[in-house]
Amino acid sequence: MVSYADRPWLQHYPPGVPASIKPYPESTIPDYLRDTAQRLPRNPALVTSVRLPVVGHKAHVMNYRELDRASDALAAALVDLGIEKGQTVCLCMPNTTNFIISYYAILKAGGVVCALNPSYPVKKLQKLADEADAVAVLTLTNLYRQFKEAQPHTKIKTVIVSNIKEYFHPLVRLAFSRTQEKPGGHYLKDIEKGDHWLQTLLRKYKGKKPGVTVTPDDYAVMQYTGGTTGTPKGALATHRALVASTQMVAAWIDIEWGKGEMPPREKQTIFAMLPMFHVFGLIVLVHQATSAGFKIILVPDPRDMNLVVDLIDIYKPNITLGVPMMFHAIGNHPRIVNGEVNLKSSKINISSAAPLHPSISEAIGKAGAVLREAYGLSEVPAGNHCNPLTRDNLDYSVGVPMIDVDCRVVDLETGVQEVPVGQPGEIILHAPHLMSGYYKQPEETAAVLREYEGKLWMYTGDIGYMDESGYFYLIDRKKDMALIGGFNVYPGPVEQVIKSHPDVSDAGVWYIPHPRVEGQEALQAWVVLKPGARVKSGDLITHCKPYLAPYEIPRRFVFVDALPYSDAGKLLRRELPNLAEGKKRNRKAKKDDQPIEATA
Repeated sequence: MVSYADRPWLQHYPPGVPASIKPYPESTIPDYLRDTAQRLPRNPALVTSVRLPVVGHKAHVMNYRELDRASDALAAALVDLGIEKGQTVCLCMPNTTNFIISYYAILKAGGVVCALNPSYPVKKLQKLADEADAVAVLTLTNLYRQFKEAQPHTKIKTVIVSNIKEYFHPLVRLAFSRTQEKPGGHYLKDIEKGDHWLQTLLRKYKGKKPGVTVTPDDYAVMQYTGGTTGTPKGALATHRALVASTQMVAAWIDIEWGKGEMPPREKQTIFAMLPMFHVFGLIVLVHQATSAGFKIILVPDPRDMNLVVDLIDIYKPNITLGVPMMFHAIGNHPRIVNGEVNLKSSKINISSAAPLHPSISEAIGKAGAVLREAYGLSEVPAGNHCNPLTRDNLDYSVGVPMIDVDCRVVDLETGVQEVPVGQPGEIILHAPHLMSGYYKQPEETAAVLREYEGKLWMYTGDIGYMDESGYFYLIDRKKDMALIGGFNVYPGPVEQVIKSHPDVSDAGVWYIPHPRVEGQEALQAWVVLKPGARVKSGDLITHCKPYLAPYEIPRRFVFVDALPYSDAGKLLRRELPNLAEGKKRNRKAKKDDQPIEATA
């Protein structure tokens, strides 16, 4: 009988992909940019393309030499401004050239990057910046006032601000200034004394370098977890860990393609719709691109699906990374559906951060591409499992452990007994790119980084299992569990069944206090119907019966317009009880088991 120690997943590795690439280089993340700038100085690095009326798309392009020099200059400025090695610097921007310059500048200055979501409200930005002990922030003009409001309640001494238009094509910049800058909140006439304009610093320190020695064991990133199971925590990763992650992913995708299928590595284009303030976008997308010399097509707002499809049509990316909701939107865009635009050029398409439903894979398949599911964590930045690139995606599976990743499934009670293959338990990981720990949270760190069999393992809190061939499946989070009549019920499988109903667009399942039995829990589903659909609660119960045990079937359904998701595309189940039905649905719900018409 197969065991985890047998590592059966290795049999699925593509030809040429090794089981191990140890030892890893004694390098830092900025070394990748410096090397690429020397090897491929004129290679386009960052492309910002915006459509103008009549004239069409106009792009600003920065090459790798320019990126390296700009980040050197800004790093020198940061050092002169008093940023010391090991101090945390917040970076709060969407996917822009400004972001990438700032990211590498902070690292070159010896700082620790704490990337924050620019859509966060002031109070949350303040709380995270304060908890991270950030001493500086780099942000855009439309966020300047938010950080000035938060600054007195944090340790932030330095604020560096830039305008999103600074790296637009000149014609786009002119049009933006005249029509969108003020209405969009980007116009900023003056900044307060002691703050700095990014462009002023770049001009002042042009040609200078920071003069700071950064080592592999220095911290590079403090990445806040999504906080779906509790208070957000800052996961610290060293340059050594991130270099290992970068090398591992590079070796995983470096497979032999058929003639004409894929351009040479240094000529490949990667589509950057994944937010770079998220670990998947930052660690996988940015590091892979700059280490290889990819052309990065920047997407500041992935919600603008017309722009996303435009850019796919124009630049024909070879690599596309995203979350399921992004791929769902692409696959159902009218220009994709009618065949006007396709994804045939994109050979590496990876979805992560949330379960990938087969219907999304099918839609992307109709567009000419194969979408594969992967699995990663902020605490193991940023990939540990993936469906192999030479095989079809295995539905509902996150794939197999990647290079140098060891994986076990252990019992939920003690975490030291391996469960039989095929049985669910907590997934634990041993890999060269584990985080160092949560910033200033030793107890939380000790709870997830634990010794087992003489090695350090990350206890993921994810419940899943391995099949006989070595593929892994996630059932749910360890705490995402309801106790129904003495039975453990995991919402994920229930949601999959409900979403398989032809009239259901989306579904979330969570528990509520039992309405009749004090101290007990009852299962409830929040359902988004497809436009024009008419479904009764009884229809959904009947639909579930062939697939679920009686205690797994929700008996209460709430019909809503949309479900809450995190920035990373994860369903926020704990927020489901706060959702209310729309007015029309409330009126119809009063009629016992009457059809409910969807307006979503």
